[in-house]
Amino acid sequence: MKKKRFTEEQIVGILRAAESSTIEHAARQHGVSEQSIYRWKRQFGQMEVADVRELRQLRQENVRLKKVLAERDLEVEVMKELQAKKW
Repeated sequence: MKKKRFTEEQIVGILRAAESSTIEHAARQHGVSEQSIYRWKRQFGQMEVADVRELRQLRQENVRLKKVLAERDLEVEVMKELQAKKW
């Protein structure tokens, strides 16, 4: 997976800077394209740093839960196959 150049907290900071000045100025100041700022604005819009941290934690928890569910489903399938065999 490609490493991101900016963390979500940094992105929110850049968006706040873009709100106080122009998007063009903020893009030049932070070395990103204007399109990136527009995309980040659509994604992180009115979020604060605490909201972004919570979102990241929720995403990590969701990934963990999906893995647990996949493992459980695999175990259920194995048990069904074992029960279906005639000894």
